[in-house]
Amino acid sequence: MSDDWDYASPFTLALVPAPEHIDGLGHTNNAVYVQWCEQAGWAHSEALGLSLDDYRRLDRAMAIREGHYDYLLPSFEGEALLLSTWLTASDGRLAMERRFQLRRASDGVTLMRGRWALVCIEISSGKPRRMPAEFVAVYEAAVVS
Repeated sequence: MSDDWDYASPFTLALVPAPEHIDGLGHTNNAVYVQWCEQAGWAHSEALGLSLDDYRRLDRAMAIREGHYDYLLPSFEGEALLLSTWLTASDGRLAMERRFQLRRASDGVTLMRGRWALVCIEISSGKPRRMPAEFVAVYEAAVVS
């Protein structure tokens, strides 16, 4: 498989659709892709050094304000897949952008692309709040262009 990802230095999860991921049309259900993106986002955040425990301790979270997914081609049970994610923008105060790319491992063909617009919220109130210094330090350093 080629290394031609949409952005440099991807954080990548290897995935294989299981029988429970397959819908009535015989391919991986689109909702499963959304769940996988959530898994990849959390795994990337944890790899960068910010966990759910940190979010709770700081009473802050990066919440999805908007999600967009382009489902380009289907995947099927047992197919080896690679889902990559990147932080692609941050204003250093309130908002960030996360991108996703799902590719078939055998030939590198892109099956799905996704984009999240994220906003920092105070967990206790649900209201938008400025990112704490820990978020800025960790997430800003991970932004790719």
